[in-house]
Amino acid sequence: MRRRPLVVLAVVLGLVISGCTSDDSGSEDGRITLRFQSLAWQQESVDANKELVKEWNATHPGVKVEYVQGTWESVHDQLLTSFEGGEAPDIIHDASDDLADFAYGGYLADLTDLLPERLKSDIPQRSWETATFGEGIYGVPFLQEPRILIANAKWLKESGVRIPTPERPWSWGEFREITDELSNGDGKYCVAWPLKEPVSATLNLSLSTGGQLFHQGTDGKVKIRFDEADEVVPETIHDQVNTDGSAPSSTLGSSGSDTLPGFFGGRYAMVPLGFSYRQQIVQQAPKGFDWQVLPAPAGADGLAQGVSPQTLSIAEDSPNKEQAAEFIDFLLRPENMVRLALGDWMLPTGTEALKDPALHTTEHDWATGTALAAHLRSAPAQSVRGYPEWKDKIATPAFQEYYSGAIGLDELRGRLVEDGNLVLKRYQR
Repeated sequence: MRRRPLVVLAVVLGLVISGCTSDDSGSEDGRITLRFQSLAWQQESVDANKELVKEWNATHPGVKVEYVQGTWESVHDQLLTSFEGGEAPDIIHDASDDLADFAYGGYLADLTDLLPERLKSDIPQRSWETATFGEGIYGVPFLQEPRILIANAKWLKESGVRIPTPERPWSWGEFREITDELSNGDGKYCVAWPLKEPVSATLNLSLSTGGQLFHQGTDGKVKIRFDEADEVVPETIHDQVNTDGSAPSSTLGSSGSDTLPGFFGGRYAMVPLGFSYRQQIVQQAPKGFDWQVLPAPAGADGLAQGVSPQTLSIAEDSPNKEQAAEFIDFLLRPENMVRLALGDWMLPTGTEALKDPALHTTEHDWATGTALAAHLRSAPAQSVRGYPEWKDKIATPAFQEYYSGAIGLDELRGRLVEDGNLVLKRYQR
């Protein structure tokens, strides 16, 4: 999803109260009012969203949209409370990996027959799959970000190694060899893995090697298998930390932002991060610091990787679903989708928006990220019932212990598969 700023509880509660206490959907003069809860938090993104709401209101006098500020930090619990209380916003900004419980619980409207053909055809099927649960579509995926390598350009240039491109990426084996070669053992490391949330990073990158982990049988039930293709990425990270010494163990519990001071200080040559982290680097890097974007390593399935796009949904209880769908269509016109993408430093899902010249410039390596868009797929587990419990109780501690060297690969496999399938079984009776 996104890196999420800490939010003071009182502020969160204030936003929830101010955004969800009114259930009026119209006025005495017949004018419809829609509440749009946005999770934009970077100022550029907030501005873009508010400007688009203002433009809508200026051209649609019969349907007024009220902008409601939400937060990534509290959105799931806040939405659950508002759904159960009958006070949910009409239009809901979230991420596809947060939608399953709401979709299966009947809180979100099926958008299949509400969305115009223009929007349906503009967004590729691989993106629609991220918001499809059962037979319905419960969100419009509109922003996404690949995981990439942010590299110290001077360090790599002086090393003489081959610089990867989307056309000629490193393989996972080559990536490990290079990081081993460039780590000199004097407190500097070639790569720093910020794995505070190790599960999504591991599973999404493992799509490049053909890893699936979750497999649906002919009976429709999902089981976990940890096959050879699933081992490549975890083994690479484990060996960089515990065998080669090319990655420090100290960053394994860190967020991406936590690694930036060490990156700027020359301690790490590369950091795997989400594409939107470029904004923080532009804002925080020392003057003259030379950095560049590299594609993540490729495997048997090339540069494929999983993503959980940001989405726009409509509450099932909204009395004005058609008008809400019209607003979503307006918000996601190609030119508007580009504005939202630039504001969030992410990639649009729309085919037309991705053609915009602003996303193909070499400045801040937009072109490198845009070249990866065609390789992004639905994250492996986001539609699996029971995944949140498996992730929190089984997978997160297991991966953390494996990456730190506390357990081996066989123990990791046993916990992910045996313990994991017991969890999933309870959700699939």
